[in-house]
Amino acid sequence: MTTNSYIKKRPCRVCKKWFVPNPRVGTRQKTCGAKECQNKWHAKKCSQWNRQNCAYFQGNYLSKKLQTVQNQESSPEKSPSQPPESGKTVKLPREVIQDVIGAQQFVIAEYLARVLLRSVQEVIRLQRCGISREAERLPQRVNSRCDSQKRSP
Repeated sequence: MTTNSYIKKRPCRVCKKWFVPNPRVGTRQKTCGAKECQNKWHAKKCSQWNRQNCAYFQGNYLSKKLQTVQNQESSPEKSPSQPPESGKTVKLPREVIQDVIGAQQFVIAEYLARVLLRSVQEVIRLQRCGISREAERLPQRVNSRCDSQKRSP
């Protein structure tokens, strides 16, 4: 903590305006006192934390789904165990696959398929960005249909 010494001005990490930090917060203060800047900084730090700790949430998600399937299997009053419906509709014959491999294995297989699909989509997205950057470097006449250049007044 800082003593009664002068705390130097610094730029806000969001709006870039200079401010004097609160003496009680000292060097830990990153934004000016504006509520909008504080909210934006908080959102930025939360998204950064979520990116770094995505495995934590993936593990929680999978364990919760497996727990609900296990609870459904253990309760006799319910119908045959149905895996919980996922957010997206999967176009698979769920009942047939579940009868063959079981509900918990189906949940795991569905989870793995979703993770693989997400990683493939990320690779495709990166390739698409690279292709569009290369297309921007091509001469303009190669990209255009040349209709306006062929017409004579």
